[in-house]
Amino acid sequence: MQRSYLPGILAMAAIVVASNILVQFLILDGLLTWGAFTYPLAFLVTDVMNRLYGAPAARRVILAGFVTGIVCSLIGTQVILQGDGYTYAAVALRIAVGSALAFLVAQLVDVAIFDRLRAGSWWRAPLVSSLVGSALDTAIFFTVGFAQFIAFLGENADAEVSWAWDSVPFMMVGPAVPLWISLAVADWGVKLALALIALLPFRAITARFSARAA
Repeated sequence: MQRSYLPGILAMAAIVVASNILVQFLILDGLLTWGAFTYPLAFLVTDVMNRLYGAPAARRVILAGFVTGIVCSLIGTQVILQGDGYTYAAVALRIAVGSALAFLVAQLVDVAIFDRLRAGSWWRAPLVSSLVGSALDTAIFFTVGFAQFIAFLGENADAEVSWAWDSVPFMMVGPAVPLWISLAVADWGVKLALALIALLPFRAITARFSARAA
């Protein structure tokens, strides 16, 4: 592994660890967590590495993030919390599986799309790849982690996330839908906004490295 990949690997690992911690802290009446604002930065790291060093380097960074996420999830499933007279794991099994699967698939698709569009305008590849990757990430994570029609890990795993099946007003104002749908839409909205904002640091970082190389 080239030493030049190390900053990307460390940045990805830091984002994954921070997101796993911050996801425990709810905001906006539980529609979002603080982790929703750090996790999308993983796409920025992947795209920067892809632009500077190519798709193989980006995939190595993704692998580092995936392994870090697995370790965090394994630790989380063993941490037992207490609340309202019952105990529960800090990370539910379905959430752990959904998180790992969503990260891996979404990031690899991001790399593939970016690589295909890299010859176009500087903003096209990072924007399109991040938008598609973010949509995939949200869809896979919330479907595998919470959807009631997904049942492949057993009754105990389903019971851990059954709270997300309660019918509540969509985004707190619309018609009644399962809570996890509102959570997914709110999360996706944050990812879309950050995909646009991330174009600024992407441009600054890649331009700086390009100037240094020249």
